[in-house]
Amino acid sequence: MSVPYLGFGMGLRTCYFEQILTEQPAVDWFEIISENYFVSGGKPWHYLSQIKEQYPIVMHGVSMSIGSTDALNFDYLKQLKNTIERVNPMWVSDHICFSALGEFNSHDLLPMPYTEEALDHLTQRISQVQDYLERPMIFENVSSYLTYKQSHMTEWEFLAQLHKQTGCQFLLDINNVYVSARNHGFSAMEYLNALPKQSIAQIHLAGHQDCESHIIDTHDQPVCDAVWSLFSQFSKQLPAISTMIERDDNFPPLSALLSELEQAKALTKAHWG
Repeated sequence: MSVPYLGFGMGLRTCYFEQILTEQPAVDWFEIISENYFVSGGKPWHYLSQIKEQYPIVMHGVSMSIGSTDALNFDYLKQLKNTIERVNPMWVSDHICFSALGEFNSHDLLPMPYTEEALDHLTQRISQVQDYLERPMIFENVSSYLTYKQSHMTEWEFLAQLHKQTGCQFLLDINNVYVSARNHGFSAMEYLNALPKQSIAQIHLAGHQDCESHIIDTHDQPVCDAVWSLFSQFSKQLPAISTMIERDDNFPPLSALLSELEQAKALTKAHWG
């Protein structure tokens, strides 16, 4: 699988709909939250139908729970497939995690144990999902606040093996790597350097809440200097990768996010061209 290089994008959020249509900001593409468009009509579709005529769109899901041991939710997958057909996105992504198990739903993205059993389980599930959707999926690394005693490999070793076994590519969230590295005491650059470069299809840049003893991935703050530094160092090793600013709460003026987007461009200009 390979995806086209789209340039520098942004998460499409309702508070910016009108401004995007009237001002047509210098954004190369937008990413939508897939589940927000499972409805048949309404405000989200009213604006998206106009915005997607002017900008490429990618879809990013938060509810697939690909790592759960429950049976795949084909009601969910049917809604996703119908939405894909309506949007016609450049690609579709979700997360390497589980969020539901039986009647329990965490409404959060919980990390997988990094074991051979979990690897085989994910490999089978990814194949089933891609066969049903009739298209490849991209999967994002999550931020984490706990680890499992059962894990016998690192997260980056697990991802490298998953790519080797499935060929799937990753949406690499640099902020999530930083959050997990701080929370668990490993080297963020060791993680990044260990990933197969051909496995990376997209990059997220976002902010977090730093509580000193731990970090919470909130996506409600500007990208911090440490994450910018990681992105700058790592992007030197990569070909051009579609990169976006992700903000999900505490929304600033659109101009603030556009400034972050310009910073991402400036940091990569010398080595991406």
